[in-house]
Amino acid sequence: MARSMTLAGIRLIALVAAPLGQAAGQTTEQPLPYPVRVVTLVTHSSPGGGSDVFLREMTRYLRKYIDATFIVENAEGGSGARAMSRVASARPDGSVLYAATPTYIMTSLLSRPGSTYRDLEPLVNFFMDTEVVYTRANGPYLTLEDVLDHARSGRGRWGAANPASLERQAAERLRAAAGVNAGVVPHNGGGDLMINILNGTLEMGVGEMEELRAQLASGTVRVLATFGSERIATHPDIPTVQEAGYDVELEKFRGLAAPKGLSPEVIRIWNEAAQKILADPEYRERYTAGNLKANFMPHEEFVPFIANVAAETATLFEAAGMLQ
Repeated sequence: MARSMTLAGIRLIALVAAPLGQAAGQTTEQPLPYPVRVVTLVTHSSPGGGSDVFLREMTRYLRKYIDATFIVENAEGGSGARAMSRVASARPDGSVLYAATPTYIMTSLLSRPGSTYRDLEPLVNFFMDTEVVYTRANGPYLTLEDVLDHARSGRGRWGAANPASLERQAAERLRAAAGVNAGVVPHNGGGDLMINILNGTLEMGVGEMEELRAQLASGTVRVLATFGSERIATHPDIPTVQEAGYDVELEKFRGLAAPKGLSPEVIRIWNEAAQKILADPEYRERYTAGNLKANFMPHEEFVPFIANVAAETATLFEAAGMLQ
């Protein structure tokens, strides 16, 4: 399958790197020397959102392969605009990186922020992530069609992470494919969206399996369908949206971007370390359980990939009359 696209303040949340050889498991391999001692990984997600979870899980293992301390910074607001500005203005020495997803392209195209994806340099890609439709487990909706039938009454209210997210696009495309008039309500992140799903304000949300992990384990949410091309390996009972009769298929890339002007040495280190961390047995077990699909793209592939995704997204938005 071809790869597809698918202002709150900055808060420094946590120092999450485990000491080498402790919580993240023992290793005899020496970590790669790095030009700076502390690396800040910036995300536009709120705590508990998809990119926030992705970074916090990954930082538990990065110290094994790169000799630096990693922290996660939540720069919320503007659907990624604040985070992009934060990273674009940083020194291009590998000390500040951004959790790149389709959101940073969509925000750049739709709202024209001061700093856009063009001001950042794609570094490496780690994963492809499947979007899913979910609802509260104690609600009345047992299938995707139940939610769509309710929306056909004109009372549908659905949720997505933010206005320029792939989740928002997935919800809008499902609404169009099903011919229903549901309202799609954007949120500041997956955590805020979850609150409104659980309290019944919204019938359904679009999100990622990883950010639903705690609620799935506690039995408080029910996943109705996946936007992926195939069923989720850990939940084979969940149908695809296409199997339900609606021609919508989307996946989200998860990688890192940096300020323009990275040195070849920093790029080389990340190209090498990304492959090592994806092959780490303990981390592989965790990200596989979280339904992330390893999809390593080195810098030289990730750069044209982002350019292609941006071009496809712009064409889609122009056809929909979303761009001026």
